Amino acid sequence: MGTLWSALKEGRSCLKPITRFDASGFPCKLGGIVENFSAKDFVPKSYRKAVKVMARDIELAIAAAKEAVADAKLVTRGTLEESGDAAGAATYAGARMGCHIGAGLIAAEDEELAAAFHTARAADNPGRLDLATWGKSGMESLTPLWLLKYLPNMLSCHVTIIHGCLGPSNTITCAEASGLLSIGESWRVIERGAADLCFTGGAESKLNLMGLTRMDFAKRLAHTGDEADGAKIVRPFDPSGPGGLLGEAGGILIIESLETAQARGAQVYAEIVGFGGGHSGMRPVVPDEHDVGPDEGFETAVSNALDDAQLSPKEIDAVVVMGSGVRNIDLPEAGALRNVFGDDLARVPLVTVGPNIGNCSAGIGGILAAVAAKCVKEQFLPARINAGTPMQGILAGRYPGGPANLRHALVASSSMGGQNAALILRRAE
Repeated sequence: MGTLWSALKEGRSCLKPITRFDASGFPCKLGGIVENFSAKDFVPKSYRKAVKVMARDIELAIAAAKEAVADAKLVTRGTLEESGDAAGAATYAGARMGCHIGAGLIAAEDEELAAAFHTARAADNPGRLDLATWGKSGMESLTPLWLLKYLPNMLSCHVTIIHGCLGPSNTITCAEASGLLSIGESWRVIERGAADLCFTGGAESKLNLMGLTRMDFAKRLAHTGDEADGAKIVRPFDPSGPGGLLGEAGGILIIESLETAQARGAQVYAEIVGFGGGHSGMRPVVPDEHDVGPDEGFETAVSNALDDAQLSPKEIDAVVVMGSGVRNIDLPEAGALRNVFGDDLARVPLVTVGPNIGNCSAGIGGILAAVAAKCVKEQFLPARINAGTPMQGILAGRYPGGPANLRHALVASSSMGGQNAALILRRAE
């Protein structure tokens, strides 16, 4: 979080040419890649063999979970094993720790699939895949543990195994809303006394051939041409913006019961006081360019969170959203916020991370919540990047960053599938 927070404060972007694979044939050639990263650096030595069956999404989740544990100064099964004190006492008993992590539909690695497809080519046309051969023998060319790399629940699975979580666990696959929905579930689990602590948030990477193809077909991506600076491409809430870019992220938070957190002297960033969800009415997979009215489900989620927190819109001091730069995401969100806040929306500053890290899908909710908690803790609004001209009545334009009086922050996200979630954080007293 320290690196991300510094970049946000300074108004820096990581969106640049994709180098993990050859993207030269795609109309969108930019993205936000986590660089110089090895999952082996984030697991106990005895667990490193398991990295072989971790897709990129899983690796991001276990790395983010370890960073969260370190920041929270927790002792878990994983940290005890790393220290060589496997018999030591963990901060929380395993049964009192839950885990709820949002995940995406993980894309198989192209090299693994291509090698297997190669064995099922049609005899009369080597350039065509013979499905009969594929079903009979081609799939046998995949590694026996292949599926374990690509099941969405494996993010929570590995995190719970490493850290010894035996409490309630779940996986939510609702695209960009996954992380906030997971945090909401974790909060309810703690609220009803089923756990004292939860690992929560989300992780995903769509920076692969399948992810880039799908999102371009869905008209979510900007066609970047020769531009190398993604911060010039992603223009939150600009009606004439060219579209968005993809990123990858693991946004995992540690949330605890206030009583047990205070008892152990934990550093409290913020307190969760409200959560809400809502579902948008059915829209085309590829929306018409004029389908930009207020998002009813997004509005419902925000209103439900305010009701849950027993707050009025006037008591919200900042709104943290992705700011994707995609017309059919940003404008309906803005319309929903206007319906909730009315004219008061013009005084509420937005914190946007889209121009900094891109659309990290299931990973974005945890990132947004972490950023909001940091804003409230530090009483500071980070710099805001925007190379465009946002619609009137919304504070989403360029901003250098600076101190702010923040008691309540609203975090909200819509999603490609129509799910919406909103969270309200309060400054810790």
